[in-house]
Amino acid sequence: MSPTPSESLQLRSLVTPEATLELSLEPVAIAAPTDRQVVVRVEAAPINPSDLGLLLSGADIAAATRSGTADRPVVTAPIPAELMKGLAARVGQSLAVGNEGAGVVVAAGASPEAQALLGRTVGMVGGEMYAEYRTLSVSQCLALPDGVTPAQGASCFVNPLTALGMVETMRLEGHTALVHTAAASNLGQMLNKICLADGVALVNIVRSPQQAEILRAIGAPHICDSSSPTFTADLTRALAETGATIAFDAIGGGRLAGQILSCMEAAANAGATEFNRYGSTVHKQVYIYGGLDRGPTELLRNFGMAWGVAGWLLTPFLVRIGGEAAARLRARVAAEITTTFASSYTASVSLAGALGLDAIRDYARQATGTKYLVTPHAG
Repeated sequence: MSPTPSESLQLRSLVTPEATLELSLEPVAIAAPTDRQVVVRVEAAPINPSDLGLLLSGADIAAATRSGTADRPVVTAPIPAELMKGLAARVGQSLAVGNEGAGVVVAAGASPEAQALLGRTVGMVGGEMYAEYRTLSVSQCLALPDGVTPAQGASCFVNPLTALGMVETMRLEGHTALVHTAAASNLGQMLNKICLADGVALVNIVRSPQQAEILRAIGAPHICDSSSPTFTADLTRALAETGATIAFDAIGGGRLAGQILSCMEAAANAGATEFNRYGSTVHKQVYIYGGLDRGPTELLRNFGMAWGVAGWLLTPFLVRIGGEAAARLRARVAAEITTTFASSYTASVSLAGALGLDAIRDYARQATGTKYLVTPHAG
């Protein structure tokens, strides 16, 4: 095995006092591994929606410009003044980006756990993944089965564990079926495969007929298109058929969360024999876990009093269920990484390619079916 270099090129995101975003590639020292650490040569790292807040910081990407060299580009873009107050804590800090990735362990600490990973292909979580090398704890690594490539394992944490976490949350909170929005995404397709395999009823909400076809192709039985004039009736009917009373919403802003609660109330009242001024006693829950729409969440209060809207994040959920349960979920991901949890990508880009203006504008749209993979060692 070749010696590990002393430096790694890393993608950095900086917010300046002048309300400008600056993206660049900078050399950083590769930390030598301690006993329970490894050094991974990063071969693939996805650009997830959860990466974009730190990476782009709400900047006006349409006004972005690129300078520097082909190998070491620098991208700058203005940040709207109204967003700067929320970014005050990170002004002047050059931050590394990238929640997850995969690669080959090229150096390991002295502990048996670290030595066991030497030469193995692993998935990784913990940030700073848009880089050539990453030093991290063995607890942040998932050893992938033999024959699984880094590209296949690059998305083995965020989407798979989020999809599994949704089903586990449903069970923990006493619900029997669930709803998911923006459901034709990579994550949404994983969730459908989980629910089909585990016998869980799932209502999928998509935003176009084309997205509906993606889910029909994998056997999803309940699909509601929010662009259809019959959406409210279709959703109410699907909720009545499945009994779904918990939803996970990737949109966040706008009226959709409220529409889901309203349709849940209508489904719950469909068989009611008497009037209750406070609405149905069935608790209806919407968890917002994404922000495809950054506008206000609008609720038309026509769904009674037994309801809740809250945020949902993967890391607090994993803490909630504890180490043993989280390890069980991770083991399932590793075993099914090329089937249930397979990810698809529309483009692979180098570190410099990730800072191409066309690429940034494309992945910043967060469009269903548009997912980029960063390959740091690509030519």
